[in-house]
Amino acid sequence: MKKMDVQLMLVALGMLAATALSAQIQHKCIDGKGYSYDPVTGQRFPTGDDCANAVTSAVPFLRITPDARGGGMGDVGIATSADPNGMHYNQSKLAFADKKVSISATYTPWMRNLGLQDVYLAYLSGYVQLDEFQTVGLGLRYFSLGDIEFTDENGTSLGQGRPNEFEITGAYSRKLTENFSAAIGAKFIYSNLASGQTVSSDGQRTEIKPGVAGAADLSFTYKTEIKSARTPSELTIGGAVTNLGSKITYTNSVNRDYIPTNLGLGFAWKFNLDDFNTLTFTSDFNKLLVPTPTPAIDEDNDGIPDYKQLSSIRGVFQSFGDAPGGFNEELKEITVGAGAEYWYDDQFAVRMGYFYETQSKGNRRYFSVGLGVKYNVFGLNFSYLVPTTNQRNPLDNTLRFSLLFDFEAFDGEE
Repeated sequence: MKKMDVQLMLVALGMLAATALSAQIQHKCIDGKGYSYDPVTGQRFPTGDDCANAVTSAVPFLRITPDARGGGMGDVGIATSADPNGMHYNQSKLAFADKKVSISATYTPWMRNLGLQDVYLAYLSGYVQLDEFQTVGLGLRYFSLGDIEFTDENGTSLGQGRPNEFEITGAYSRKLTENFSAAIGAKFIYSNLASGQTVSSDGQRTEIKPGVAGAADLSFTYKTEIKSARTPSELTIGGAVTNLGSKITYTNSVNRDYIPTNLGLGFAWKFNLDDFNTLTFTSDFNKLLVPTPTPAIDEDNDGIPDYKQLSSIRGVFQSFGDAPGGFNEELKEITVGAGAEYWYDDQFAVRMGYFYETQSKGNRRYFSVGLGVKYNVFGLNFSYLVPTTNQRNPLDNTLRFSLLFDFEAFDGEE
């Protein structure tokens, strides 16, 4: 709690400093742009910066890249070759898997650069091919937030807790043609952040309960060979809408929060350089299908911003055109990941990538590198993230790894 007290003190000091400064120069947002405003003279000066207005949701752990392979290529994976981690990116590509049964396990340390040792993400996924057209998959994601001491408004200890969240996903993928596949997935989401504790609301104490939600995933994959006398290649296009489901709450409040429904589109171009060397360039574009925060708009004066009162489905459709800055701001809500993967003899891989997010929408920007080794039925992947801005990332300078098991023996082949 000493660390928490220090943090609260720093926040309070920062608020006091900001209040004192605003007595002279105020900063305002108008149509998504920042302005400096002098209340004495009434003059207004554009700062040239976009106002910070990141799209937020509950249970953000659902959008954490779970595997080291994708993590080594700028957090991409919608259109890369099929492996069990397609359960997160794009379940439809599992229909194109070249193994009958495969399982992957990943351990991701979280905020290790801050000295935390008990916060981590674990991900287990796998698939089974039913026949040449059909594949079923299963994914389990577990996020541990470590040991936390709860306190009341006066700082009195209320005991220890261990918040955690998990997600279970099942999916069915099918080839519809030789080059095209589609999939549907269903998931159960459980978020236990402070169960048993109470919060004060309108003079009453309300018990905090675990948040529960259900969601669906829809995805497609299209693959085609590009024949060339010099360098034959393969182009893959993938698309996925993930976490399309109910809103979530931790109390009996009707003011529920959106879960991170996401639209992703990915491209991958694989070049078969010769019998031993392949090179793949890939890129993912993602946009949260969650309304852009507009706290000032509350037409019914009930204390709840209008953007939070939409249904999940209405929120999805509104998210394409509700940004205060118009279409230009909507484009800034798209994150971009790009990477490359080189394989030698299908046994050794080198990866690199870059992730970009606009400053006003979170400012996450980082390089990533990775390695992969494959031997018979066993594979091992590593990734390492290198930040390129002052924006702190929970995975700054952190090594994560994935284990992969391809049970080709189940196919009756050597």
